[in-house]
Formats: sequence, C-alpha cells, structure tokens
Amino acid sequence: MRPTRLHRFFLLAALFAALASVRADEHKNSAQQTIAALVDDESELRGVPFPEVVRAATGKTIIPFVATNAIDRELLSKIGGALDRVLQDMNAPDAPAQKEERINEVSAHFERAIKDGLNRIAGFDCDWPKTAAGKVQHSGYPDLRLVDKTSGYIVYIDPKLYEQGSRGSSLRTFYFEPKKETNKILDDARHLVVGFEHGERKGGHWKFLRWELVDLSKFRVRLKAEFQGSNRDLYQSDAILKSSRE
Repeated sequence: MRPTRLHRFFLLAALFAALASVRADEHKNSAQQTIAALVDDESELRGVPFPEVVRAATGKTIIPFVATNAIDRELLSKIGGALDRVLQDMNAPDAPAQKEERINEVSAHFERAIKDGLNRIAGFDCDWPKTAAGKVQHSGYPDLRLVDKTSGYIVYIDPKLYEQGSRGSSLRTFYFEPKKETNKILDDARHLVVGFEHGERKGGHWKFLRWELVDLSKFRVRLKAEFQGSNRDLYQSDAILKSSRE
C-alpha cells in the first residue's frame, strides 16, 4: 500500500529522531538521504486534512458539524449568541481589551470573555483544556474546551484575531505541534476556530467588526520543514572564533 503524505511525515520525523541518537560521522550518508527526501516531499506535504493529523497524533476524531442535525444547529445558535455578546462587550470603551496597545495582548481577553460568556449558558461548561499530563497549559491548540451537558457533545474552540483586509493572507496564523505530554486533544469532539476581525486602533480604541465560526473538520494544513537550535547549541566554546574583552 502506498504511504500517504502524513505517513511519510511521521516516518521522516522518526528517522531524524534515530539519527540524533547516534554518531553523525557513522550516519552521514543516511542523514543526507533523509534531508533530501524531506526537501523533495515538502511540495507534497500540503493540503493534509487536519482531522488526519489529529487522528495520527492523538488517536482522537474530529467530528464534523452537520447542518441537518438539530443538536448541532442548536449548539451553534447558542455559541453564536455568546459570541454576539462578546463582540458587543469588547467594543465597549471600558472593556479590558481597549486598554491594550498591541493586538497580540488582546487575544487573552477574548479567550476569557468567550469562556465566561459560554459558562453563562445553561448546560454549558467551558474551561481551559488540560494536557495529557493533567496540567492546564494556555499555549498551543486548542484554547478552550466546551462541554454541552445536555447532549454530551464536546467542542474545542480556538479564538483568532485578524486585521481587516488580511482575511485572505497566506501568512501562518494557525499551528499544531503534536507532542504526547502537552497534547490537549483528549476527546473525540467537534473543533471550531472563531475568527474576530478588527480594524486599526484609532483614538485609543479598538474596533472589533465581526466574528466567524470555522469547522476544522474541513481544514487542511501543510508541513513546513524547519531545522532549529537554541543559544546553548549555538554558542559552543569550540566554535567561537573570537570575542570582545569582558
């Protein structure tokens, strides 16, 4: 059976892990072959269904929203009502988000506002998702975990802010890093991104224009190959050629 693009990704990741545990001079040719394969396959590692990535990395299923499902429609209606209130509250002059000068600092206010707004709905329980290690971690996907106690449905929600006019941008705005201990996807669930469009900050005021709910069961992602190192890796004494006096 021909391996899928996702299988090739995990195979290459395993090869890199194996190469890192042995001496480089003994596996120089293998490393070169692996890197060459990754570069050749990079153009093919596009359009990978996000549900396949989640399934391979976590063993969990992304459940799509179905327009003909009455429970799905009611769930989306309730979430939409909460988001309408969040948008209205965030545009208020005294909203905490209005005190922030950088839009990156606004995101946390939206997360808390969505969480609080959903918890005001009868039968809803929304909180920060815990990792597989049982810890609350705010970084990484997803940001919120909603439980509808009436239906038993679980929905992962990830808020995003984007500037007016940038909706069609090709720059990276979403990432998912599969790691076992910090994995926050512990349920078969529905997955939503809620995108909030904002204008420029004028007169010390942010203007939040609208929101959109995106069903990630239809989302496709791409893999970007990246080699990285830390300062500890970079500033090795045997590699420093010259430095200033202390």
